Amino acid sequence: MGARVKRWAGGARRVCCAAVVGIAAASLWSAAQAVAPMQLTYRVEHSTFGNIGTYINTIEPSVGGTTTVQTRAHFVVKVLGVTIHREDAERTERWQGNRLISFDGVTSKGDGLTRVQGQARGNSFVINSPLGTITAPPTVHPANPWSANFLASSTMMRPDSGRLERVHVIGGAETVLSIDGGSVRARKYEVDGEGHYTVWLNGQGVPVQFVADDGGGKVTFTLASCTGCDIPLAQRVGMK
Repeated sequence: MGARVKRWAGGARRVCCAAVVGIAAASLWSAAQAVAPMQLTYRVEHSTFGNIGTYINTIEPSVGGTTTVQTRAHFVVKVLGVTIHREDAERTERWQGNRLISFDGVTSKGDGLTRVQGQARGNSFVINSPLGTITAPPTVHPANPWSANFLASSTMMRPDSGRLERVHVIGGAETVLSIDGGSVRARKYEVDGEGHYTVWLNGQGVPVQFVADDGGGKVTFTLASCTGCDIPLAQRVGMK
């Protein structure tokens, strides 16, 4: 009897250890999935000058609920082979849930670097730029629709200058968007301010296309590739 009990006890310990290892492995896998980055690469076209470059958003969630969005933009406008405008930018946004907690961006348009920085302070967001120090509401959103969280904001910040713009978001009707000969179901939103913006979000919450029209011609950003789009964006960054 004693030997049998010992065999049972040994088997139970092995089962328990295997279960603990399995749970730990599953937890590590879930954590890895939760922090897996998503990269959205857009081709950029101007209504007059055609293809002018690329725009990339890399979205990196963390298990602590903070999401980092890194943006890289590269635009070149040419007329008859001659470059008339060049713009490069690198920007970093950090979000806690739906609130922007910091922003740091550098933009070059061929005439020097422009830096815009911002930090959440209490019930406001303080922006430092060449325009000076500006206090924005806590719901401010950079003009970078990387997710659906822009829908809840009525104040938009121009990332190249730090200038604020009051906006009004309407729409949300489902439509079918034609991209590269294929059909994409998406919800269409209009953002009205000093300029006019249109954003299409697919069923995963990913902006598949957005258009900016500020009087200098329409600039269209079309999703060309998406790394990590297998998980809905809202789920990935812990948004409701």
